[in-house]
Amino acid sequence: MSRPNFLILMVDQLAGTLFPDGPAPFLHAPHLAALAARSRRYGTAYCASPLCAPSRASVMTGCLPSRTGAYDNAAEFSPDLPTFAHHLRRAGYLTSLSGKMHFVGPDQLHGFEERLTTDIYPADYGWTPDYAHPAERIDWWYHNMGSVTGAGVAEITNQLEYDDEVAFLAAQRLHDLARRADPRPWALTVSFTHPHDPYVARRRFWDLYEDCPALDPSEPAIAFADLDPHSRRLLVACDHTATEITPEHIRAARRGYFANISYVDAQIGALLGVLDRCGFTDDTVVVFTSDHGDMLGERGLWFKMSFREGAARVPLLLAGPGIAPGLEPQPVSTLDICPTLAALAGIPAAEVAPFVDGESLAAGAAGRGPVPMEYAAEGSESPMVCLRDGRFKLSLALTDAPLLYDVVADPGETQNLADDPAHAGTLDALLAKARARWDLAAYDAAVRASQARRRVVYEALRQGAYTSWDHQPRWNAGERFMRNHMNLDTLEASKRYPRG
Repeated sequence: MSRPNFLILMVDQLAGTLFPDGPAPFLHAPHLAALAARSRRYGTAYCASPLCAPSRASVMTGCLPSRTGAYDNAAEFSPDLPTFAHHLRRAGYLTSLSGKMHFVGPDQLHGFEERLTTDIYPADYGWTPDYAHPAERIDWWYHNMGSVTGAGVAEITNQLEYDDEVAFLAAQRLHDLARRADPRPWALTVSFTHPHDPYVARRRFWDLYEDCPALDPSEPAIAFADLDPHSRRLLVACDHTATEITPEHIRAARRGYFANISYVDAQIGALLGVLDRCGFTDDTVVVFTSDHGDMLGERGLWFKMSFREGAARVPLLLAGPGIAPGLEPQPVSTLDICPTLAALAGIPAAEVAPFVDGESLAAGAAGRGPVPMEYAAEGSESPMVCLRDGRFKLSLALTDAPLLYDVVADPGETQNLADDPAHAGTLDALLAKARARWDLAAYDAAVRASQARRRVVYEALRQGAYTSWDHQPRWNAGERFMRNHMNLDTLEASKRYPRG
């Protein structure tokens, strides 16, 4: 069989708890439901880190943040790390990106031959957390509860404008790929910023959820004193006491979030339609995933930055030639995407395995080891790590007591079993696995050193002339449409698909 093309579809902050086996029944997501029906569905997939930039660097490389150095939303993603774009490009693929990747640093391509859009978020060190001042809230960029209280309807927003452009340029690129003379297989990554907050949606999608049965969280808010230490830190980081959050706010925010899932579904449906009409469907592998989830008011928590199921679980669908549809319940990781794409492209495992923490899912998830996660950004005081092993999940940090949950019996993670004598053996076994993987003291020192360096560099580069690292898409108008150095008949014939 010839090598497949790849269409990698990413969204932002879509909770995998809403995709236990494709989209939950209450979601109006017909295109994702149809994709799920023909996909291998990983119903228990986790991100590598519940924050945008670290997670996306991990998707690209198959490496945990402690290896990539992309600890937070302002830590540089090193250009010497091989990504799936590098592996595929080296193997002869045309690699393209339309949309968000939140790359930090001067390299805004990371193996992509072309990038069609700029990013929606900054590429510099301005959003660097500060472990030296753990109680200090950095007001100008930290999350606050305005996304919840401001939920509602709008025709256009910063994020809608961005995703409209991402979808348009991705569809245009698919049309170009159908018409191009370049014989190479291709890998197109399309990455949307929705359904990430703010929870503001267009009217036609908002109206779909007027009678939605899921507008109230399944787990009510917990008293601040009864929450685990990290959850308390997250509420403080989000300035939770500055605004009263009413039940109406919560329902509106969840409604806007669900509406934006439907918006993304419509955009993805349009792209899959172009894929099909251009004759690519039968020889293209489609991947659908998210960088992390959203707590959506469960237990009073919002956004991401937590190892709890709502924030750390993500959807993961894999469809295409040679991939048998069905549900895979075993826990997997978005770290597995890079080696899986390489395997499906026929790249020898020996050329990829030394560089990744993930495992290829091309032959199924059987034998996949414990799923690791890391977090070292706002709301934490020291790097946090997590293992999902079988039915249990263990979270650790130098500053906190262990958290151990049976997420099968207790999906709301309400009962910490770490001090339960009946689970002492499980705790000891998971602690041993965690200690074999991580040196938390060394990890903490590396993050603190990185933060200190970046604060100096950022302050220096904001003085005097400013040179942006943000990606600048370039259009050569002299080579677009009809120009007088072109033959009109040749141009019209080459730009038509199917050929006349």
